[in-house]
Amino acid sequence: MLSAKQIQHYEQQGYIILNDLIPLHKIESIKQQANKLVMQWAEDSPDHVFTTKDNDRSDNNYFLDSAEKIRCFFEEEAFNEQGKLVQDRALCINKIGHALHQLDPVFREFSHQKVLGDIVTDLGMVSPQIRQSMYIFKQPNIGGEVNWHQDASFFFTTPQSVITLWFAIEDATIENGCLWVEPTGHLGPLRERFNLHGTQTTMVNLDETPWPTEQSGQSVEVKAGSLVVFQGRLPHYSAPNRSAKSRQAFTLHVTDGESEYASENWLQAKTLPLHGFNNV
Repeated sequence: MLSAKQIQHYEQQGYIILNDLIPLHKIESIKQQANKLVMQWAEDSPDHVFTTKDNDRSDNNYFLDSAEKIRCFFEEEAFNEQGKLVQDRALCINKIGHALHQLDPVFREFSHQKVLGDIVTDLGMVSPQIRQSMYIFKQPNIGGEVNWHQDASFFFTTPQSVITLWFAIEDATIENGCLWVEPTGHLGPLRERFNLHGTQTTMVNLDETPWPTEQSGQSVEVKAGSLVVFQGRLPHYSAPNRSAKSRQAFTLHVTDGESEYASENWLQAKTLPLHGFNNV
């Protein structure tokens, strides 16, 4: 699926961009399904907010139990001081997670496309296992910032194996909060690990290397239907969205079954079987 040049870019820079990979009718199908799931969701609680400003999820069973469920989370600025939504409810949802790829038939079909398995296999995976899926809305006006981080912090394996597949459901621009990456940043250390013990979560510092900034990072502006693939140690972030346009995206996190998946990772396969791209 991938050319030698693309594989080399991934190995050297930590990411590749595959423009116009997914037909727009497939993009539209999961966009409509995401909207349907939001309309069906009935738990309008300010407790169900997702933010990366504070990664302490201790005793947050709504979040911790979402590993093998489909749950919606609000934007951090969705509610005013009186606890009321600041704009239309459908425009206040931050994301849907984290088992869309297994529990929803539309997302399951999208997530298990053979082309995706071909991509991660070309990048060295032996036994791909889809660990997590998220539909991210990046809502107009209130879309929250996602701080610089590395996905291997949340999907720690030995050796490191997690690969992120980031699908642009809508055009992603600097104006509406596109993805930013630090080219070659995957060659540096893993800075932290997000561990779970019982219902207590801890972000453990591993290395004091400073996080990049927009000055040292690279914006990733892509059209709807494009796929960004990046290595688990690649630092990445996205700015708040203060524009009038949303920036919807869908992500899959994939680990290699040949690597040891840490028991301290918050997301564990307890009731749902792990699948790659050739079986569902």
